[in-house]
Amino acid sequence: MMKKSSGLFIGLLLLFSAGIASAQEEEEYNMDELIQFSGVIITSDSLTAIPLAHIIVINSMRGTVSDFNGYFSFVAKKLDTVEFSAVGYKADRFIVPDSITNNRYSIIQLMSTDTIWLSETVIYPWPTKAEFKEAFLTLEIPDDDLEIARKNLNPRQLLVKAEHLPAEGSVNFKYLVDQQVEKLYYNGQTQPITVLNPFAWAKFVKAWKDGKFKRRPDVETTP
Repeated sequence: MMKKSSGLFIGLLLLFSAGIASAQEEEEYNMDELIQFSGVIITSDSLTAIPLAHIIVINSMRGTVSDFNGYFSFVAKKLDTVEFSAVGYKADRFIVPDSITNNRYSIIQLMSTDTIWLSETVIYPWPTKAEFKEAFLTLEIPDDDLEIARKNLNPRQLLVKAEHLPAEGSVNFKYLVDQQVEKLYYNGQTQPITVLNPFAWAKFVKAWKDGKFKRRPDVETTP
């Protein structure tokens, strides 16, 4: 049993050593294919740097992001397909050439603007249709500008507001002066009674014919 175990251990050790050797050879081979891939990403119309653009090698986990000046740099291999993408720009691809003689390669990548159409999103404040129906039926729609203007220019409303508005100073002054003038005019004699004034009666009859003494429907009278 000891001999069989020793033989198995030696065989596994040889296989492990062979694997390490092949991995080292493969690593040395891949080191020859690796290059420092760098460059600047700019717009094709205004030649402005594109910051935070994604640079990814297709079918791999390698890549980077451009800085605020549009500059990027990472390790790539020959014949790698590199994809450039950024929000608002059309994605583009670049194949690293295999004819590179040194371990560095730089490019200036141009990207064209692209319009992104987002699907319509409708946000409702009501979770169910029943709640929406209830809110819609109890909704009090405010008056628009035209309706507010119509109410403000209603003659009945204007009359009510005029009755409650205080008189201006000039109106009060004119009324007081008229009273003083009338008092001085009849100074030393009997002032005529308004009830017997024919002009006042003429104004009353005219106002009555014009319908100014009709009772307003919005005014309630008590018996």
